[in-house]
Amino acid sequence: MFKEDCFFLGTIVKKYSFRGELLIKLDTDSPKSYLNLDTVLIDESIGLVPYFITETKLHKSRLLRVKFEGVNSESKAGELINKNLFLPLDKLPKLKGTKFYYHEIKEFIAIDQFEKKIGIIQSVNDSGPQAMFVINNNGTEILIPVHDNFIRKLDRTDKKIYLNIPDGLLDIFK
Repeated sequence: MFKEDCFFLGTIVKKYSFRGELLIKLDTDSPKSYLNLDTVLIDESIGLVPYFITETKLHKSRLLRVKFEGVNSESKAGELINKNLFLPLDKLPKLKGTKFYYHEIKEFIAIDQFEKKIGIIQSVNDSGPQAMFVINNNGTEILIPVHDNFIRKLDRTDKKIYLNIPDGLLDIFK
């Protein structure tokens, strides 16, 4: 399996016990969604390697305590610290309403509050302090902040996202 077919789940941050248990910092708002995992993919030098899980428990706020099959000592557990974990995209919990995953809306048609096509979403740039829709409008790149107040409706069937654009924002890109 390749990384582009997966999503980032979290990072192994430290050992928990002498039995080889590890703590994972999850990149999610709902850690409970991942309590029943049976396998994860760990990013090793050779690529993504499957690790089978024998036990999981929530630990404090956003940490998941995990016991992997075959990792039975502190030294073996130590080799996995700071490794990133991934899961296949089909393991993502389904979102409803106007909530979405950034990869999910790629190639969606962006439509403004006047039912006018803005363009095609190429990606979401989340490298800055504010995530931005990157929209292609006939070769012109348009950036619109990803904000709950701007998103009116998400139509997954027709691959359209309906936005409320603040007055004057699109004029910047003319």
